[in-house]
Amino acid sequence: MCVHLTTNASLLTGSETFQRAVFLIHSPGKLLPVIEWVAIFLPLVFHAGLGIWIARTGRINSSQYKFTSNKRYSWQRWTGFIGLIYLFLHIMHLHGGMHYEGWMSAMGKIGFAQFRPYNAGSSLVHAMNLGYGIVWPAIYLVGMLSLVYHFINGLWTAGITWGLWITPKAQQRATKVCVAMGAVLTVISLSAWAAAVLPSEEDAVEMRAVEDRMYEMGVEAGTVPEMEEKRDMREREMLVEEPEGGYQVSTGADEPAS
Repeated sequence: MCVHLTTNASLLTGSETFQRAVFLIHSPGKLLPVIEWVAIFLPLVFHAGLGIWIARTGRINSSQYKFTSNKRYSWQRWTGFIGLIYLFLHIMHLHGGMHYEGWMSAMGKIGFAQFRPYNAGSSLVHAMNLGYGIVWPAIYLVGMLSLVYHFINGLWTAGITWGLWITPKAQQRATKVCVAMGAVLTVISLSAWAAAVLPSEEDAVEMRAVEDRMYEMGVEAGTVPEMEEKRDMREREMLVEEPEGGYQVSTGADEPAS
């Protein structure tokens, strides 16, 4: 999560920085899905299953006991549920869930599967502007902040379970460290959110021009695999002037459209 948010926050420094990072992430090529499942999805599925089991077997007693620790336990459960729903929506919204052409096409028609790795910044901005530019930004804001709390509070609790900080003084020190980490991660999260939400569609058009140039140069240099399916081919048709002064639709092919 920390790496993912930091990478997205790099969009604030320019689409070049963000696109370069995405090129690096996708450099493993066909091995990327294996890496994602082993390092990301399977641990998430295990954690979600374990969390649901704990939530079903545990009892919230913050209404009877007003101690901060009891409230934190309740918040941990609720932010876990919110975070699980958010992660599902996030994956569907940007990646569509499964990378099959028919499935991706169907998901795109209902506003999902919007992210294109080789047009990273522009497709991300376009995705966030769906739903009148309000629905998805609100979902992401609530979801990210819930996950930050869930991660930091869970880290503090795990330290007690693992015997890292058991005494009151050790727990006080751990609290200060975790609060500091939470503050830093919150700033990074809000930066990543702002980087995707604040740019306009006009900014996205400029981003796409930069991304296309980086892709073409990368393919020519051999540093970026030529994979057109990872580019954003939506709305690439544009008017080009004919020699006689008229206009025709260009599809991006070498031969002029008839």
